[in-house]
Amino acid sequence: MSDVQAPPSTSTPAGGADMRSRVERLLTDILGMMGFPARLDFKDASDGSLSVALHFQGEPPPGVEPGKRSQVVDSLQFLLNKMLHRPGTERRFLLVGAGVHPEPRSERLKREQATAAAQPAAPAPQPAPPAAAPAPRQQQPKPARGAQAAAQHAKAPAAPARASESDERSLEVAEDASLREVARKLAEKSASLGRFYALVTVKQDDRARVLKAVEGVPGVKVSCEGEGRNRRVVFTPEKPAPLPKRSMLPEDDDEDDLEG
Repeated sequence: MSDVQAPPSTSTPAGGADMRSRVERLLTDILGMMGFPARLDFKDASDGSLSVALHFQGEPPPGVEPGKRSQVVDSLQFLLNKMLHRPGTERRFLLVGAGVHPEPRSERLKREQATAAAQPAAPAPQPAPPAAAPAPRQQQPKPARGAQAAAQHAKAPAAPARASESDERSLEVAEDASLREVARKLAEKSASLGRFYALVTVKQDDRARVLKAVEGVPGVKVSCEGEGRNRRVVFTPEKPAPLPKRSMLPEDDDEDDLEG
């Protein structure tokens, strides 16, 4: 169910009503399949783009916080702009925010420039006074080559140990029946269709549960890649299949679709 606010003026921007209905239908379907339904609040942004705020009807998806950008929100915005902007159609950018309307990129750049201009300029560095000539050092006898190497080795600080990425397979976690079923189905789908899949914004314990759940599924390799918030579970089929040409997205500026 969505709550669509009407624009304050009686005139509607080009493609506004039709675009709102398409975005409402697409977002409702996508969020419903994700299991996170939300109320949609539309607004015409100051730069001519269409803004929509997602008010989730319960707990938001993992990694999503109201008023902040996240991989989930950025992915939704990117996907919707790709689906809406086909070759030969009028382009109107769509902004997606969690709980609030995101600030348009043009307005954000103006605010950052104004803030930078308001800051006082840093004073010019003063030239350093000339350094006094060092006193002559007395020549010390050089130690033998072997003794010198041993002394340098003793003085050299020990190299810090490199932090190794945690191995989810070594974690002991309780089994989750529903997660196990979903993970095995996704692994079987990756093997049968030859498609690559990835699970993002998944906690470490759940990544460990997924790895244990897919053990023994033939035709697919499942592993964890990345670091920090970008760490994800990757499903790699043994026999990848090429995408059909009709399903390929049109060439476009991907960066514009991600940033508002």
